[in-house]
Amino acid sequence: MAADKASGFAGLRVVSFESRQAEQMRQLIERYGGRPLVAPSVKEVPLSHNTAVLEFGEKLLAGEIQMLILLTGVGTRFMLEVLDTRWPREQMLKAFEKTILVVRGPKPTAVLREQGLKPTIAVPEPNTWKDLIQALDELKRPLTGMTIAVQEYGISNPALLDALRERGGTVLRMPVYRWALPDDIEPLKHAVQAIMSGEVEVVLFTNAAQADHVLQIAEEHGGLEHFRRALGKTVVASVGPTAADHLRECALPVDFEPSHSKMGILVRETSERASELLARKRASSSR
Repeated sequence: MAADKASGFAGLRVVSFESRQAEQMRQLIERYGGRPLVAPSVKEVPLSHNTAVLEFGEKLLAGEIQMLILLTGVGTRFMLEVLDTRWPREQMLKAFEKTILVVRGPKPTAVLREQGLKPTIAVPEPNTWKDLIQALDELKRPLTGMTIAVQEYGISNPALLDALRERGGTVLRMPVYRWALPDDIEPLKHAVQAIMSGEVEVVLFTNAAQADHVLQIAEEHGGLEHFRRALGKTVVASVGPTAADHLRECALPVDFEPSHSKMGILVRETSERASELLARKRASSSR
């Protein structure tokens, strides 16, 4: 049964970054009374295209990497999958054991423990890059002459990389890609600019990778802080806890999660709460 067009979103402008099911998402938003702006944000990247990870593997096995910094759990897990395409897992784990392993937070720590490894340094909460650098300083072991591989998943952190270089380290960036930007980014740019212009009331995220690409576009077209301020007056809904956790890691708000991590339930339940959440959030931001 079709939803009453006067109910649900009640004419609110709703942005989604869904790619694979973009047309289905557009229809769902319309069904529940919203005005959809669906901007595909990701395309899948084959494992073999992660050349930076494979370069890291070669250098690690050659004994050229003295420290490995793991910033995210999902990136650590995917890094191992990429390395598996060329080398036996056991061979790589033995090489990790000879390396100073620095983890930022519990998620990469958990991935290491699954593999029987322990971090050399576990960065304490709130796990910022400054906390990471402080933990390295407290190691009382100079970084001069070390080659330090930094596993990145999402946006790079130039401040962290610069701080490592200032301490004498040679930095090897290791961006890990499961997803890339779509070939045509114009719809995504339009959606991000609409959010920053205050033309959007609701934003839906259906996976964690979308946040990375949206932030990349925002940084290049208006600035991250401008984008974050705009979301401060917008209802942000996440399909489930994994995506929600990543949004918070990116300093983005999460105003709503559905009862089940399904796209259809996300749209329906968000539509039922959107007007209330929007009014409350905008009243709070105006104080």
